[in-house]
This record gives sequence, structure tokens and C-alpha cells, in this order.
Amino acid sequence: MNEAKKSVHWHALEPEVLAERLDSGEEGLDAVQAKQRLESWGPNSLETEEGVSPLRLLVRQVQNPLIYLLIGAAVLSLVIGHPVDAAVIAGVVVLNTLLGFFQEWRAEGALEALRKLAAHRARVLRGGKPTEIDAADVVPGDVLVLETGDWVAADARVLSGDNLKTDESALTGESEPVAKQSGNVEEDTPMADRHNMVSMSTNVTGGRGRAMVVETGMGTVIGRIAGEVRATVRESTPLQKRMHKLGIVLGIGGVALAIVVFGLGLLRGHEWIEMLMFSVAVAVAAIPEGLPAVISVTLALGVRRMAQQNAIIRRMSAVETLGSTTVICTDKTGTITENQMTVRQIWAGGQAFAVSGDGYRPEGELRAAGGGAIGQRPEALERLLRIGALASNAKLKEADGQWHVEGNPSEGALLAVAIKAGTDLDPLRKEGQRLAEIPFSSDAKYMATLHPEADGDKRVACVKGAPERILEFSSHVLRDGERVELNGDLRREIFETIGHYAAQALRVMAGAYRQMPPGQDLLEPADVEGGLTFAGLWGILDPPRKESTQAVRDAKEAGIHPVMITGDHAITALAIARQVGITEADQVVTGAEIEKMEKPALARAALEGGVFARVTPTHKLKLMQALKEQGHVVAMTGDGVNDAPALKGADIGIAMGRAGTEVAKEAADMVLTDDNFATIVHAVEEGRVIYSNLRRVVYFLLTTNLGEILTLVGALIIGLDLPMTAVMILWINLVTDGACTVPLGVEPKHSDVLKHPPRDPKAFIVDRLVALRMALLMPIMAAGTLGLFWYARQTGELDYARTVAFTAMATFQWFQVINARSNYQSIFSIGLFSNRWLLLGVGIAILMQLLAVHTSIGHTLLGTTGLSWMDWVRIVAVSGSIWVADEILKWLGVYGKPRTQVGQTPHGASAVTRFSVTQ
Repeated sequence: MNEAKKSVHWHALEPEVLAERLDSGEEGLDAVQAKQRLESWGPNSLETEEGVSPLRLLVRQVQNPLIYLLIGAAVLSLVIGHPVDAAVIAGVVVLNTLLGFFQEWRAEGALEALRKLAAHRARVLRGGKPTEIDAADVVPGDVLVLETGDWVAADARVLSGDNLKTDESALTGESEPVAKQSGNVEEDTPMADRHNMVSMSTNVTGGRGRAMVVETGMGTVIGRIAGEVRATVRESTPLQKRMHKLGIVLGIGGVALAIVVFGLGLLRGHEWIEMLMFSVAVAVAAIPEGLPAVISVTLALGVRRMAQQNAIIRRMSAVETLGSTTVICTDKTGTITENQMTVRQIWAGGQAFAVSGDGYRPEGELRAAGGGAIGQRPEALERLLRIGALASNAKLKEADGQWHVEGNPSEGALLAVAIKAGTDLDPLRKEGQRLAEIPFSSDAKYMATLHPEADGDKRVACVKGAPERILEFSSHVLRDGERVELNGDLRREIFETIGHYAAQALRVMAGAYRQMPPGQDLLEPADVEGGLTFAGLWGILDPPRKESTQAVRDAKEAGIHPVMITGDHAITALAIARQVGITEADQVVTGAEIEKMEKPALARAALEGGVFARVTPTHKLKLMQALKEQGHVVAMTGDGVNDAPALKGADIGIAMGRAGTEVAKEAADMVLTDDNFATIVHAVEEGRVIYSNLRRVVYFLLTTNLGEILTLVGALIIGLDLPMTAVMILWINLVTDGACTVPLGVEPKHSDVLKHPPRDPKAFIVDRLVALRMALLMPIMAAGTLGLFWYARQTGELDYARTVAFTAMATFQWFQVINARSNYQSIFSIGLFSNRWLLLGVGIAILMQLLAVHTSIGHTLLGTTGLSWMDWVRIVAVSGSIWVADEILKWLGVYGKPRTQVGQTPHGASAVTRFSVTQ
């Protein structure tokens, strides 16, 4: 039955056949039928990425070559008679596994919580009575009860409708609401013309109606598209892949070096047991045990900070790519602008008025165009405001301090300006109760309503719509409180005002009225398509967000090209783009022109002008591909189902959390919970900070590992005993470094990272200058540790000397983590106390080292002995040399300075020179 249902052309069936096929009727289903169908056909939800079981997560942590090496080292330690060492190494394996498991499990839980936040409700008829249920519980045969503002829960066939309209822009790209009505259409009718069907995830923008559900979940139109674009495999991020490879290289190199060390030791006459211990220590020193975990933690903490700033990262790779972004292709409506239509200008009775306040919040005032107070409001203005309030099906509502409109956005703007002028809507609508209506249609381009006048049984028709249509129907105009004939001069004055408003990218609407005979209760088109008295004009705009201008400026300073893409008219797009600073040119590229342009020319147009109008999702995809082919890293915003291919193809797909469809969110790498362009720029900034912190962590850990190897190999070459055991090295790598690396991963930004150009996405995290820094500082670490070890060996036993070397190597890390805070700046420039978490981490590392050296547990597990206060003085003095040396090298400029110049891409397109952003 399910297969038969899926193959039906529901839009072409006769109503009786439809009800028979679905075994339902106009009163819907009863509770028993609904439950049975839910069990049979499953929940009405879109399938998302498959979750990961706890067992699979746990196994994934162990499937790591570095873990295999540690297990081998534990077994080897046990074989040669060091059970304590074996137990400690095994404990490290368990700890590392559990840390990775809990981190990934939390990430999975966060994604699931995000999906639950997107849950919707639906109203259906159950036993003939309207009932509100979870949208997931809607089944085929249910009858949806639809009203203005509702979210359509499933694909359904319209049974009845009263001026029912839906917004299908997410599916078809059509920006205007689509009228819906009952009846059947031809089988081969395109989806956009199936006016008897409503689709899942669309919104009711006007009227009311009832519709019988025919498809749910993945069987809906949006579900079928979701099945094509949803991600099924979650890959590691490029950084994690590179660091995984680096870990394997270090591990293999460490094992190879351990074998060489073992052979050389035997050739020099050392005992094989001693050399086996030496080799195990070398192998363990080469393994960056804490690197995978600390990278995951650093990314997770950064992602949490981004979520607090309204940017939810769905794929970790977006964090890395954000720092490389060179172009942001953004929608206009709701991202650059408020997505709240606002009346800015009014013309009535020959006078111009300015309106303050933004959006649907009814706060602001009307003033004369020059800024002065109005005083006594002209009758034409009062009449125009009354028309806007009565000839409207919209409602303004407040929720959680935010105002929104239920219904047509432009009608919401007319209601808001009426309230700003002091009109009390409820008494006005009650007094002027609607008697009849001619609904707006794209053909007629006007809406008309009939109301009783305040005095007696007189009637008045209120008409609003396109200015040219209202003027065509008008014979008179209100001037100075009098109806005067609308002659040629007055018509020219009105047309000049319309042109003036249009040049400011204002959408212009006109209002008029006609006195009707007493007692008339019906309204026909002939009643209003002539003899109207023209009342005035509204100039309406979707205003830019207050923060958009600064965000665009920040993006440009960061070397990023903001490009605005909209389905709106060219003149509106250009006005908004100029207002927020995206362009200073007068050029707009339209969708029709995009279709004719070659990709290189299209990319140049994006970089030079940056404004595209009347654009469809297909055009967005072509633009994204053109920019990528020119070597740019592209972030692309989108909210509709048809935007999914562009979101998936972009380097960073950004979906809108409020206006976006579930398919768009599933295809995106990042979701904006506030649909704000400024949030994208903040996310770029945060992404750069996170990547800089990852560089610091990697530099610090690699310097530790390679410094340990250099120390061990140096001891063998100059004929010293093993200066540190494998367990001591593990302690430094995990306990000492672990206490320092997580705070280092949350290092605050030292300067405005948006002043730097983007980072080259192909650049390795350890560049030439970082490698130079490591090469200069590692010998200091090795020489200092071996010198103290040699000195201690002259005056004490081997365990004492190893304790001194062990403590010296740990102390070097305390100073080295302070060095790692910046590649270029002195600690005195960035502030010693600007990262208090790091100071706490170093304090914990010091405390743990004291416990390791001065407690019986430390003596047993690590083989340490107590140290005197003089030993500590010598160790701190020698280890501090690495900090002094790094400060001198920074002062001399040996590591260079960050570049900030702008240049050319390899492909010749104007763009920024990319480099690794470091601080």
C-alpha cells in the first residue's frame, strides 16, 4: 500500500478518488486510525545523518596507530620486568580512550539537541475536531487546519480555502506568495503551478484553509530532495587528518629511531635490557599522546564559543576553512537587512512625511519631511493610515520582546506606521468591521475591503495596491481636506513622488477610498475600479540591520570580498548594497546576465561590483563555481531547498537558522541562529582565533616531543645513562603538557585578527618560521636537561639524577608554554595575566610535579626521589633560559613579522595574499 501511495499523482485526482485512496474524509481521521498509520508509515520527519552508537565511538578511539605503539610499549615493559611502567602506560591508553570517547559523545548529543530544537507543531482534524499535535505525528489522510502564519507539516491536497496563500520560495524560488485553491489539475502540471497542493516546510502567508495529507517525511517533495543532498559520511577535518598523519610519521620515526638506538647501544657495549628500556623511552617520546585529544578539546571549546555568538558549527572542517575565506556570498533579505518591512516615507494631501523606527516594532513617530513636528495631521494622512489599517489581513504580535507579522510583510508595515501615528487598531477594526473583501491578486494588483462609516449606515470602500493601478481607478484626490479633481498636474506630482521613492529603493504602495451607497454589503471589482479618491502613498523598505555596515567594513579589512545576492529588484539591491558599503559602483548584475556570462567574467564581476539581483539558486551555484575556479575560498549563505547544492558545493555552506529549511540546514556546514551577516564575520574572526590557538598547541607539543628525543639521543651519543624513563616521559607528555595545552587552546586574541588577510588553506600548520623556532629552542631544552643530569650524576645515584632531569624537562615546559602564546610578541606586550586559565594550568602542572617528586606514590610509580631546595633553584634557573632566549629572538625579529599586504591571486583575480594567521 505504501508503494502504491508513492506512485500516485495526487494533484490530478478527483476529490472523491482522493478520499477513497487515503481512506479519509473532510473530518479527517480518528485517534485509532492515526495511531495505526503512524506505526505503519513511520514519523513525519526528515532523515538526518545516521547517529553513532557508544560502542562504535569507543572502538574508534582505540583504532589509532599511536595507541597500538603505546600498547606495544606496555607489553614490552611488562616482558622486561617493569610491571609498574607497564601499568602506567596501560592507564594512559585507557585515559586517552575515555577522554576521546566522552568528547565525541558530547558532540553527538549537541547535534541531536539541535535537531530537537527544530521540532514543529501542526493542527489537524481528529474525529472532526481541531487538535494540535507534534508535526512528526502527522500521517497520510490527516486533514491539516491551516491559518495565516502556520508552518505546513506535510504535502497535502487543498480541500477548501479562503484566500489561502503560501510562501513556496524555499522550493521553487518564487518570491511572491502563491494562491491555493481546491480542485484538480492536469497530471503533467509543473510543481510550481499545482495550485491545489501545499508542501511540507512552506508557510501560510495569508487566508485559511484545510488540506488532506498525501505524503509525509521522506516521501514529500522536500524529503526527496533531502535524500539527495544529505550527508551520510562524517569525515575528519583536514587539520585532524594532517595531524593524524603527522602523529603516524612521528610514531614510525620514533620506532625506527628506537631500533637504531637499540643497535648503537649494543655496539657500544651496553646491556640489551638497558638498551631495551632506552629504546622504549625513545619510542614513547616520539608519540604525541595528548595531541589528538587536545586538538578535539580546543576545537570543541572554540565551537562552543561560536555557538554562544549565534553560529552553530555542524562540521568541524568549517572552523579551519573560516580562516581561509576570501569571499562571502550573502543573501540580502534577513541577512543584510532586518527582513521586516518598514514604512519610511508617506505622501498625503500634497505633503511629505518621514517615519522613524525600524521593523514591526510600533515605536517611532511621524514628522514633516524637513524634520519638524506635524502639528494637526491633515485629513488625507488620517484617511491613508485608516486605509492601511482596515484593508489588511495581517496581525502584529510580540513574543519574547520581538515583534513579528502574521501575514503579508508589507501589510504589517502599514499596521506598524498606523500605531506609530497613534491609531488604536482594535477599536478601529471593531468599529469598521469588514463587510466584504476583494482579495489581492497578481493580475488585479490591488486589494479592497468594505466597511461601515462611523456615522449611520454609510459605507466606504478602502483600496490599496500598486500606485499605477490605484491612480488609474482614481478621479479625485484629497488636498487640504477637500476632494479635488485629479488633473494632469496633480497626476504628474504624484508620479514624480513615486519616482523619487523608487530611486531610494522604496517599494511604493498607494491608498484610496470610495464612498458607497448606504446599506451595501457586497463589493464587486466594478465598485472600486473607478471613481476612487486618491489618499496618498507609502514608501516601504526592508531596512539594513544596524550592525551590517560595520560587519561589511570588518570583512573588507580582513581581506574578504562581501558579495550580495538577492532575488529582489536591481534598484533595491543596489541601494542596500551602497548603504551598507558593499559597493560604491552603480553596476548590478542580474540573473539574466549571469546566464550569458562566462565563469571568469562572472568572478570578476563579483569581485569588482559585488551586487547580483533577480538571482535564482541555479545562478548562485554558477557564481560559487566561478569563484572557486579562480582560487577563492567561498562562503555561501542560503535558506531554501534549492540552495542545498550551492551550500554543499561551497567551501563553507551557511544556512539560516530562523528562515532556513531543514534541507538547507542539513546541507550546510554552519547554521546562523540569528540569520545575521555580522554573525558570519564574527565567525570568521573566531575561526581565525581558533586556528591560531591550534598552531600554538601543536608547536608546544611538538617542541616537547622532539626535545625529549633530542635529549635521549644526545645522552646515548655522549655516553650517559638513560636520563628519563618511559613513564617519566609519559608523565611530561600527558600530565605536565595536558595541564598547559587546554588553557593555551583558549588563548584570547592578541590583536584584531580581522586586520590580517586570510590564511592559505593548503599551508601546513607548522610553517618554515615555526620549524625555525623549534630548531633554535629544542637544543636549549636538551642541553639544559643533560647538563643538569650529568651534574646530578656526579654527586648522586641514578634515580636522583633521573629525577633532576625529569623535573628539568617538566620545568622547561612551564616556561615554553609562556613562549608559545605568541610567535612574534613578547609576553610583556600581550600581558602576563591576559590568559589567567594558562596561569592556573601552569600552577596545576607545578603542583603535580611536586607530588611526583615529593610523595611516596610518585616515588613508586615514577621511580623518583626527593629534591632539595637548591636542586629546585638550579633547575628553575637553567630551565628559564629557554624563555630568556625566546624573548631575545623575538626582540631581534628572527621569527619575522606577520604580513598584511594585499596582492594578486595566482589566477590573476584581485584578491588578498593568503598566509597563516598567527599572533
